[in-house]
Amino acid sequence: MSINRHMYQLGAKRNIMREIFEYGKKRAEIVGPENVLDFSLGNPSVPPPAKVNDTIRAVLSGPLSDSVHAYTSAQGDAEVRAALAASLRRRFGAKCGPEHLYLTVGAAAALCSCLFGLACPGDEFIVIVPYFTEYKVFIDGTGAATVEVPAKEGTFDLDLEALDQAINRHTKGIILNSPNNPSGVVYPAETLTALGDLLRRKSAQFADPIYLISDEPYREVVYEGVTVPWIPAYYENTLVCYSYSKCLSLPGERIGYVLVPPSMEDHQTVYAAVGGAGRSLGYINAPSLFQHVAAACDGETADLSVYQTNRNLLYEGLTGMGYTCVRPDGTFYLMVKAPEPDAEAFCRRAMARDLLLAPTDTFGLPGYVRIAFCVDTEKVRKALPVFRELAEEYGL
Repeated sequence: MSINRHMYQLGAKRNIMREIFEYGKKRAEIVGPENVLDFSLGNPSVPPPAKVNDTIRAVLSGPLSDSVHAYTSAQGDAEVRAALAASLRRRFGAKCGPEHLYLTVGAAAALCSCLFGLACPGDEFIVIVPYFTEYKVFIDGTGAATVEVPAKEGTFDLDLEALDQAINRHTKGIILNSPNNPSGVVYPAETLTALGDLLRRKSAQFADPIYLISDEPYREVVYEGVTVPWIPAYYENTLVCYSYSKCLSLPGERIGYVLVPPSMEDHQTVYAAVGGAGRSLGYINAPSLFQHVAAACDGETADLSVYQTNRNLLYEGLTGMGYTCVRPDGTFYLMVKAPEPDAEAFCRRAMARDLLLAPTDTFGLPGYVRIAFCVDTEKVRKALPVFRELAEEYGL
């Protein structure tokens, strides 16, 4: 039998978070779901805001009811895109219209549409370590090369000197993820200002634009008044990839968009390439019903206070036990340094106690674990004594 071996490998072995998540479901059948402390997957636990279900009911019973399940335009319904553009102008001062938005099947489709639309033979895309594991899968699929550039140790802010060294004439773009999965870091305005200056200088040096692909599914998931800067304001050649999975607690509905702002060099050409990539990949016509939900609910959020409670319990509890943690300003992830060099071995010890954590080796950063704390607060409280047992075993 002749098949694509690379695709076989991707299908035969899921990413580590999915593997742990599936193990947790099987384990729950044996010991009961209440006894499995699963922190593996970024699966929001709080319900969507009431406006989501209210919008669904209104669309299904309103004037759109006869056509809501029909095809829309390939790039998304025109009225939906107009509403989203108006929201972006109002919320961020974005200079955009409906013609600059391409609706997608979640953030993954948005990223792939950008990467496949931009990539040419010999191109490279930079990812900042640690990074969401699927970035490399997406980039490899285009035939481009993935270049890993570590963030600053300790703070996990961008290392601009390292980026300067890594960018070369083959660099097509950089994927930026703020708030960052898995570190929870939000890149500050001063860092983005310096990054924009660096990319303009490098683009001029190589006489070709270097694109910034801003992956923003956690844009609203921030704590204690932290503001996420609007990245196109800092660098004109920025494509924004967005998803409603996290802010509205709709990960299973797969709705998002790409914004190609008019400030971008040859923005109409880039927009056409993004749309062409979506066509090639079979991503045209994002889910029609949830296009209308996105338009009505843009800027709304689920009750994020639960995540802040969980973050505080975990961060204060674990640091008090002697663990070294990266304090997240956003997302619902806490990155913890494993108390031994082999983070996978630490995760296996935790798994023996039905505490399920994800090692960050596949995020490009060995030696840490990621805790996805988008769970019921009671589960966090139940997990703390298990973390204490492990800390005592390691002599923290």
